Amino acid sequence: KVCDNSGAKTVKCIKVLGGFNKKIAKLGDIIVVSVQKLRNKSKITSKVKKGEVYKALILRTKKKFKTKDGINIKFQDNSVCLITKQGKPVSTRIFGPIPKILKTGKFTKIASLSAGFI
Repeated sequence: KVCDNSGAKTVKCIKVLGGFNKKIAKLGDIIVVSVQKLRNKSKITSKVKKGEVYKALILRTKKKFKTKDGINIKFQDNSVCLITKQGKPVSTRIFGPIPKILKTGKFTKIASLSAGFI
């Protein structure tokens, strides 16, 4: 699922970037995706088109992950945010919470677009 207002509703993972022979993507990883479905209202004014290939940042996963504090966090769905080749977000808003881990590092712009942190 896509949790931003770029116009895409669902995407399909093509490749996980980074690492040698990496097959599993974790929270904060960048993947290459193809747009599968668009949101109904935004088919005309969408920033993305069906079948286009983008990079995406993984924001939420169903798999549990442990923070440095020792807290286990798990989400109800797997969701991503579409980004450009330069690493900037395609959208102007991100729906739902994102983990505080993404607040640091090179994703501060995406963290500022989000509603809340966990």
